[in-house]
Amino acid sequence: MKRIILSITLFVFIAISAIGQDTIKVNSFTNDNPHQVLTLKKNSYFKKRAKNIIFLIGDGMGVAQVFSAITANRGVLNMTQMPFTGFSKTQSASSYTTDSAAGGTALSTGQRTYNGALAVDMDTLAIPTILEISKSKGYATGLVSSSSITHATPASFIAHQPKRSMQEEIAADFIGSDIDIFIGGGHKFFTERKDGRNLLDELRKENYLTFTSLDDAVNVKSGKLAILTAENHNETYPKRGEMLPDATEKAINILKNNKKGFFLMVEGSMIDWGGHANNTAYVVQEALDFDRAIAKALEFANSNKETLVIITADHETGGMAISDGDISKGEITGEFTRGGHTAIMVPVFAYGAGAEKFTGVYKNTDVFEKMMEAYGF
Repeated sequence: MKRIILSITLFVFIAISAIGQDTIKVNSFTNDNPHQVLTLKKNSYFKKRAKNIIFLIGDGMGVAQVFSAITANRGVLNMTQMPFTGFSKTQSASSYTTDSAAGGTALSTGQRTYNGALAVDMDTLAIPTILEISKSKGYATGLVSSSSITHATPASFIAHQPKRSMQEEIAADFIGSDIDIFIGGGHKFFTERKDGRNLLDELRKENYLTFTSLDDAVNVKSGKLAILTAENHNETYPKRGEMLPDATEKAINILKNNKKGFFLMVEGSMIDWGGHANNTAYVVQEALDFDRAIAKALEFANSNKETLVIITADHETGGMAISDGDISKGEITGEFTRGGHTAIMVPVFAYGAGAEKFTGVYKNTDVFEKMMEAYGF
């Protein structure tokens, strides 16, 4: 009998070990082209109150994703030069593990809601976003995303919908918003619609200039711009080229024309997608591209005493861990424990006017409160 029990125990152990090995995906990446990072001014250079906020969200970017990019870039990133750091707790109102819609809503409104909801509360009532509050006070506003501009994270700053899947309804929420510039994919949700509306025609009636590429808009220096760079989502990096850094720079150059100030949200969407795919190269290349977009924000902040730059994530994706690497060679080996999101805290980096407010450990909703305080709203 003891032999039978021992045999069964051994069989179960081997089976569990085999399952565990199957569920942990391990793969490596070497970065042959590290980018240079900025030297930042000391924070004493900045004023206490922010006139401009540039809020960058690395979707799915936890500490492992950040450190994998640090390793691949030979030990340094633009975001890691930022002097103030903290951690955000990412839970939603309905789940210990948030999705991007609820995660984005917590950051954009200061309220937690149910997974899948976009800037609405648990009763599906609209909650004002920081973008909308900024616009109501006369500030310029903008959104940039490497995915569709109607995807969950950018949508949570401008749309009020009960389900993130309602992308045609989300696109319609841009009409009448008076947002100054938005850049991302999602062209088809503005033109190929079940209701027959052509939202680009409606935007043009609201005095928007509309474009299908950044190159087409290169000579436009002012005005309201809608730049829809793909039918649905943009390509992954490196296929899409420098779209995200270039779009960030374009948005800043348009928004800075407003003398009162501006709010800009930039999303590096596909760090999350690399986590879902359990693909180290995918994660790292997207994180490095996101860091190059961060450089555009920091360059502007370095020249402007009233700008606050914040980088964080809505959640972590993939349960990523780092098992090996070589900083001198830009080599990284990542492991993933799941295909979905996790509930761990995510990092927050801040630089510029009011950046000292972002240290510590706090709820995702506190990021909104700290931005409002930095503006003096």
